[in-house]
Amino acid sequence: MNFKDLTNQIDFDKGEGLVPAIIQDVKTQKVLMLGYMNKEAYLKTIDTNKVTFYSRSKERLWTKGEESGNFLELKDLSLDCDKDTLLIKVAPVGPVCHKGTDTCWEEENKASSIDFLLQLQQVIGERKKNLSDKSYTASLFNKGINKIAQKVGEEAVELVIEAKDDDKDLFMGEAADLMFHYLVLLAAKDYRLEEVVELLIERHSK
Repeated sequence: MNFKDLTNQIDFDKGEGLVPAIIQDVKTQKVLMLGYMNKEAYLKTIDTNKVTFYSRSKERLWTKGEESGNFLELKDLSLDCDKDTLLIKVAPVGPVCHKGTDTCWEEENKASSIDFLLQLQQVIGERKKNLSDKSYTASLFNKGINKIAQKVGEEAVELVIEAKDDDKDLFMGEAADLMFHYLVLLAAKDYRLEEVVELLIERHSK
């Protein structure tokens, strides 16, 4: 979506010229802060790709990070069903709160270990799109589905072998290798991890 095309859909009048802007980390999905935007702040945000708010106390525009350097780089945004609240997804540069914390709720801006799998899946998808990349992942996609499937089989066998011993480091290393190549195989087949989880949920509910 062209963010400028969204401008006239935002109901600034309902909040006397301002709309709340919920700021969320595009990777961790953590809510980082809440600010307010008028039309000028919104337009500056999409023009510069750095989130700009309207300060109600200073009665002026202010770009987050203009003094600290801790900018919020715009990655995506959407408008809610009432067209009076924005959800803005960003890549934060440094701490978000003026008190020096990651978020304005003093939470650590860190994805859970399970959420990391979704981030890894996204990276793998990007490697698939850019086959000229010199990464190991791109090289697997270049070799084709048979090689990827073979690699998953090899990693599964190595995991089974390590399962017979009591060396945690070797076992967990092989488990991680299998998980990674499994995600590559899913991507090669144009499937996603969420689809597998949904199937597990469906089976569990029966």
